[in-house]
Order: sequence, then structure tokens, then C-alpha cells
Amino acid sequence: MKQAQRASGASTFILVGLGALIALLGLALAAGGARLASLGGSWYFLIGGLAMALAGVLVALRKPAGAWLFGAFLAGTALWALADVGLQFWPLVSRLFMFGAIGLAVALVYPMLVRASGGVGGRGAYGVAAVLAVLLAVAAGNMFVAHPSVAPSGDGPGLTPVDPAHAQKDWAHYGNTEGGSRFAALDQINRGNVDKLEVAWTYHTGDVAVSDGNGAEDQLTPLQVGDKVFICTPHNNLIALDADTGKQLWKNEINAQSKVWQRCRGLAYFDATRAVVQPSQPGSTPVTAVGVPAGANCLRRLLTNTIDARLIAVDADTGAFCQGFGVNGQVDLKAGLGDVPDSYYQLSSAPLMAGTTVVVGGRVADNVQTDMPGGVIRGFDVISGQMRWAFDPGNPQDRQAPAAGGTYVRSTPNSWAPMSYDAAMNTVFLPMGSSSTDIYGVERTKLDHTYGASVLALDATTGAQKWVYQTVHNDLWDFDLPMQPSLVDFPMADGRQVPAVVIGTKAGQIYVLDRATGKPLTQVDEVPVKAANIPNEPYAPTQPKSVGMPQIGAQTLTESDMWGATPYDQLLCRIDFRKMRYDGLYTAPGTDLSLSFPGSLGGMNWGSLSTDPVHGFIFVNDMRLGLWVQMIPSANKGQAAGGGEALNTGMGAVPLKGTPYAVNKNRFLSVAGIPCQAPPFGTLSAIDLKTRKIAWQVPVGTVEDTGPLGIRMHLPIPIGLPTLGGTLSTQGGLVFIAGTQDFYLRAFDSGNGREIWKARLPVGSQGGPMTYVSPKTGKQYIVVTAGGARQSPDRGDYVLAYALP
Repeated sequence: MKQAQRASGASTFILVGLGALIALLGLALAAGGARLASLGGSWYFLIGGLAMALAGVLVALRKPAGAWLFGAFLAGTALWALADVGLQFWPLVSRLFMFGAIGLAVALVYPMLVRASGGVGGRGAYGVAAVLAVLLAVAAGNMFVAHPSVAPSGDGPGLTPVDPAHAQKDWAHYGNTEGGSRFAALDQINRGNVDKLEVAWTYHTGDVAVSDGNGAEDQLTPLQVGDKVFICTPHNNLIALDADTGKQLWKNEINAQSKVWQRCRGLAYFDATRAVVQPSQPGSTPVTAVGVPAGANCLRRLLTNTIDARLIAVDADTGAFCQGFGVNGQVDLKAGLGDVPDSYYQLSSAPLMAGTTVVVGGRVADNVQTDMPGGVIRGFDVISGQMRWAFDPGNPQDRQAPAAGGTYVRSTPNSWAPMSYDAAMNTVFLPMGSSSTDIYGVERTKLDHTYGASVLALDATTGAQKWVYQTVHNDLWDFDLPMQPSLVDFPMADGRQVPAVVIGTKAGQIYVLDRATGKPLTQVDEVPVKAANIPNEPYAPTQPKSVGMPQIGAQTLTESDMWGATPYDQLLCRIDFRKMRYDGLYTAPGTDLSLSFPGSLGGMNWGSLSTDPVHGFIFVNDMRLGLWVQMIPSANKGQAAGGGEALNTGMGAVPLKGTPYAVNKNRFLSVAGIPCQAPPFGTLSAIDLKTRKIAWQVPVGTVEDTGPLGIRMHLPIPIGLPTLGGTLSTQGGLVFIAGTQDFYLRAFDSGNGREIWKARLPVGSQGGPMTYVSPKTGKQYIVVTAGGARQSPDRGDYVLAYALP
């Protein structure tokens, strides 16, 4: 008798506890659902929450009807989820997994409910429980499987053996070629043997960037020439390593300092013993001949621009400063800029070697104040360091340095990302940013409107403009062009191959421009857009969309695109989405709360595209992070912002000094710190230039080293996380990437997007992988630097080389 009473007491406790939990969860769902419905959103959460709450009350009262009602709620939720998102895995899991687990518990206790109501039986519910358990197990297992957002079509790049006459000899430029191919005509490491790669050597630079949230991650792509690998560190120290062993050959400790920028993305290399390549296209300006003075060093030289605004040349053989270059091998890049606080101007990308001219742009800090250094682009003689020309976007006709006491025009659009060079045309292609208050355009000039967010082509010898093509009109989103333009031969429908510039944007667009004219080679539509409410803002009535090429992660969001790890954070994201003004891609910021998607981080960013010129493909990695934005009327009498990156990634309101507004920007995240829209949050795509379609698109990165609320989940769930850092494509049929939020270097099959190898890194990497074949041993190496990923506090100073055994 006592045993029966104890059993009855235990079942009562279980049923009341489970029922109360279900009722409370239902009430929470209904409360949020009422708020969502009041904003014009889905009624599912209100209706479903009430049904769930009633089911919980009935279960607590030990009524079998509670289980039946919960079953009806679960079935209704499944039908609603299918209608809402179709058969997409991650959206379905968000809507169904948690409620399915509760349904399993309800099915297991159903016989208790039957007994409590005086009935017998109910064991058939165990069959329902078994079915739910299997479905939940299948769903859990599928969380560890990559779900391509574009399944492989079977039309990805094939395999073509490398012609020895055209095999890569050196990686002598930031993007491998002057035109930023990031493609290696090497196939010793290939799809068939990449899984055998192992660490060949490791080097420690001794220079660790410590982040304060303002931008201190290693983002380097090394160079390799002959038997040397060249690297630069976050403080611009220059190092040469033996290509086969990683042994340090020389080191020049520059130790440049900046409060907000501790990175070196790359170097330039010049060999004065080689004949200068003259342009082959008729009408091109000749390249200026140069020679190293007798007795001087630096027949072969490395060039770096520093985070404290110097251009430095050192001997590639010894590391010594180049005699005769500037002053003691250095040129002051602050000359002519006027007042330049440390945090407001840095050199953020590798210098470009264009014939015998070294071309540099510069990073002007975003959204600080109206009076900022200008965005002048300059060309210097590679031997003497003397300035040959300056292209001032505020005064493009005068290509000389300012007169004594004068400055280049202040606050003009700048070019902070890597540039490209076409030797056949002797032309430099520059990705341009915006004038300094990126999201307030009232004070912009006609020239600001001309050059902002554009691709600019300049004569490398004279700095004269050849053409300019704009990708955003009156950019109010910080959609500056963030990457090195890639030079490709673009296949046209009539069979012609047209020399082209291909570039991706933060707005998720891919533009293909004729290299000679700057005219689009694929369809670009001017689409009407809406204005916001900032007085006197010259809102553009239309904006360009590159509809002739795939748009990557730039879909127009709907409420159904909102996501969360559970239905509850999804519900809160739906409420937040409904509270914001959102008109699609070009939703202009105003004094209300508006949503920008993709936000100013991208879309695509500085890591750039990689190409496969043999098969006519490009490979694109992206991040999908929305930002909410609000302009706040303000007198702005206090200090200007510090010029770091935090203000672009959401750290509260910052003043736009000199304007009547401050701006509050923040990432559009759930309460768990997860992007509010459905996964993937970062992908890798292969695009066929012949068909102009995506051949495959796969998620990149797992939650192993991050997770909700920043807690590392230690689970290899390939949901696809924001990527920051470029890719490497090889003729071995591989695409390498390290710029993920987990600590891995990965190789993907370029034909179908399948991940076929990965190596655990000691810390995260945002560097660009590169590859070379040693001239001494004939062995191919893959090299990547690992200094730490943006979202992680872990930092390091690693250079790692991988090779076959």
C-alpha cells in the first residue's frame, strides 16, 4: 500500500512539475506573441502559446486531455513551420526541436495521466515517444552535417594538370599576381592527397597584438620569392624565413605603434635586376625606368607601409634599410595631410608595386568627425622614394604635393583596401571608400559624390584618372569598397574574353567591369530606394544592384527569416525586426531605429575573391551580420570618437563631431548573442563566370570556439559563421580558407564545395593562406599566419607551413 502511495506521489510530482513548466513556457510564448501580433507580426506565437499554456494546466491537473492538446499544438507547430520556412534545416530546427523534446516528455508520462484519471492503458504513447526520439536524434545528428545553401550542381571546376611552362614560380605580390588572382598554378597538393597534409614547420614572430576591441588581429598574407618567405607582424616588424625550414634569416624590428590598429596585411616586392615590363596596350603611358645607384644595397627590396604612416624599404637579402630611399629607407606618409591624430590615419593594406611606382592609399577612421585627413592616393619612385604623383579626390587635376603650409583636401574619400595593377595597360585599380562621416552626407561635395564607394582606374606612371565607376550613390551605410579588385578574362556570350575587373562589396554585390572603360559587362539596374528623415540629406533616389551576377547574402529579409536557437529568442528577434524600419538593402539611417542588412561589416570584406582562371570561376566568402542604426540629434560638444573599429561593430552611441548627430550602431543579435536572421552566417561560394550562376555554396565555420553569449560550445556544428579573411584557390582543385571563427585551416574541393581537410590552429587566424614550391626541394607548402580571430581573446604569433609527408 505504501509503495503504491509513493508511486502515486512521484507521478503527481512529475505531472504537476511538467505541467507547470509547459504552462509557464506557453504563457511566455503567448505574452511575446501578443506583442508581436500588435506590431503586425505572426499570430502563431500568441495562439500557440495559449494552447501550450492550457495544455500545461491540464497536465498539471493530471488530465489526459492535456497531452492530446499538446500533441495538437505540436502538430500545428509543425504545419506552421513547414508553411513558414519550407524544408530548410536550421529554420525548422529552431521552430521544432525544443517543442519536440517537450512532446517526448509528454508522451512518456501519458500512461501516468491515464492512471491518474482512473483509466488503464495508454502504453501506445510509448510508440509516439519512440518516433519523437528518433526524429530528435536524426535532427541532432544533422546539426553536425553541413547544409549547403546552394547544393552542388555538378558543374564546378574540373581538374586540369598544371602545364610546367606556366607553373607558379613565386608568390611575389599580396594577391599572388599584381591583379589579385589568389590562384596558384600548382597541383602537387591536390584533392587526392590533401588529407595527408601535416605541419612542416612553425615559426614564432615574437610580436603579439593585444586587442582592446579596436582592431588587433593578424591579417597577413606572406610573400615568397626564391628560397625566402617574407612576413610582417602587427607592429610592422619585417622578417625573412627559409622557405623549407622556417628558420629566421633576418629580422628588422620596425616596432610601429598605433592605439587602434595593430595589423600588417601584406608587403610589396621589387627586383631591380629584372627588366621592367612595358605595357603592351596601345596608347598606354610607358613605365619609368629605374636603376639602383652603384654601390647601394637593395637590388631586391621589400616595401611595407606602417600603422604609424611610414613607407619603408628594406633589402630583401639582408633586411637592412634601403640606401637612397627617402630618409634612411623611410618616407613620411603624413606629409601634406595636415593635422593627423594617431588613431585617425593608418596604412591598412599592402603597398602596390605598379611597374616602378609604389602606390599607397590609407585608412581614414570612420564616423569620427567632419574634419579628417584627406584620402589622397600617392605613387612613389621605388628606388628613391620620391613622390611621383598624388591623386587627391578633392582636387584630382593637381597631382603635385601641396605648397608649403597647405594640405591635400581634407575629409575626402579614401582607398584603404588593397589595390590591383594591370601591367599591359600600366593601370592601377583602386577600391574607394567614403568621405569621413560615412553615414551623414549633408556636407559632401560634388567630388565626394563622384569618388565615394567607387572603383577608380589611374595611370600608374602619372596618376591621371582613366575612369571611375560608382557602386553606391551618396553612401550612407559605410558600404565602402573593401577588397582588392581581381583582374580576370571575362567570358562573354559571343565567345569573346574581355579583360575585366571583378570586385565584391559589403552590400553583397559582385560587379564585373570592362578594364579599359569601367563599363559594366553584366546587368546593373538602378533600383528606386526610399529616403529617411535627416534634413538636407541629398538622398539618392536610386541605387545600383548588380543583378547580372549572383548577390551573396543580400536577400531582403522578412519576419520568417528571423531565427534563434530556441523559439523564444527567435520570437524576440521577430519583435525587434518588426520594431525597426526596414526597406531592404539600402534602408537609409534616420532618427528612428532602422535595420541595415548586410551591415557595414559585410557582405564581402577585405579578404577578397580568389579566382580559377583555368576553368573560369571565382570563389567568394562572406559574412551575414545585420546592424541596427539610429541617428541621435546631438550638439556634439565633447570629444570626438577614438577612431577605432568598435564604433563600427556596435558599442553604443558615438558622436559624429561637426554634425548635429551622434550615431548608435549595433549588431542585430538575439539575446543569446547570435545573429537574428537564419543561418548560415558565413559561406563559401563558387561562381561560374560563364553561366554567372552559383555552382555551390556551403557554410564555413563551426561553433567549436564560440557560441551563445560568447561561450565556447566545443562542438563542431557547421552552422556557418561570419568569415573575415581571404581564400586561396589552386590548380589542384582546392580552395583554402582560415578566416573563420573557429581555429582551423580548411581545404574544400573546388568542384563541389565539400570540406576534405582541416588542421587545428593554435589560435584563430584571419590571414590569407598562400602557397609555393620550394626551388631547393621541389616541395609544395601551404603557409598561413595565426595571430587570433576577432571574436576571441586568444592571441598568438604563429606562422605555420603545411606539406605532404
